[in-house]
Amino acid sequence: MRTVHPERYDLTLTASGRRVQQGWWSREATARYKFSGWVGQYSGLHDARLLLVGEETGEELASWP
Repeated sequence: MRTVHPERYDLTLTASGRRVQQGWWSREATARYKFSGWVGQYSGLHDARLLLVGEETGEELASWP
């Protein structure tokens, strides 16, 4: 089980239902910047899905597609 850290932002890339890559950042602005970069970088990956979540609240902040 992973420990939840306040003010931490979790970005996960999945493809075909499997986690491919994951990253965490302490600043929301950095996490959103990474999210945009990952969209461009992985948009050609079959069945790719990105999800950005604020760990403190569990709120989905962004998703693609």
